[in-house]
Amino acid sequence: MICTLCMAEEADYYDWKGLKSCSAKNYSGSIAYFDQSIEIDPTYIDAWVHKGDALKAMKDYNGSVDSYLGALQKDNKTRAAWSGMIEDYVALNDYRRAAEAAGKLTEIDPSSKERWLTEGNLLQMKGDYENASKRYERALNLDPRYRDALYRRALGLIALGDNAEALSLLDKTLAIDPKYKMAYNAKGLILEAEGRYESASEAYENASLIDPAWSQPKINNMQCLQALGRTDEAMMILSTL
Repeated sequence: MICTLCMAEEADYYDWKGLKSCSAKNYSGSIAYFDQSIEIDPTYIDAWVHKGDALKAMKDYNGSVDSYLGALQKDNKTRAAWSGMIEDYVALNDYRRAAEAAGKLTEIDPSSKERWLTEGNLLQMKGDYENASKRYERALNLDPRYRDALYRRALGLIALGDNAEALSLLDKTLAIDPKYKMAYNAKGLILEAEGRYESASEAYENASLIDPAWSQPKINNMQCLQALGRTDEAMMILSTL
């Protein structure tokens, strides 16, 4: 028992040294400490996770995944490891595996609306709009006023061609948060696509009022104004970009 306690304390010491090196951005040095910790106690989950974090900071995303997997082999419900893997796979543009890792987190924390949102976003990023929508619905079951889930579900409906329902969700989003600039911009895109240029221009203007530095709604509004024959107003916007 004494030897086991000594080993645990020694492993913890090297893990602490690694974290100190990480905070000083000496990532290669920190990995050496984490490796020492793991060598002393291969079951020390924190050292595996912290090594994964350090490798991620060095942009060695595949090595980081391997380290997180080392933690998950010891405990498949290690949240920090699944979260770290999501970030790695996103950095690798592997949204399928990122969504799978996010799915593991929703299995662990099904009562977390943020987990459902994250999984939905990743499914949406890989083009799986229908399954993404189901995840947003789960988030909204937990919180019907969850604006981010309403907005992202609306984006998926736009991609699926259901503009009417998307508009309804965007209006709900804006009723909850009238300063949600992205919802105004998305609403403008739908209205513009339907040829409702006056209404689209108003939506883009609302987005610009909320964030004058955001160029996208201004560019979109220019297109609407040109379609309406209001070229002078479009050129005035161009002069501010």
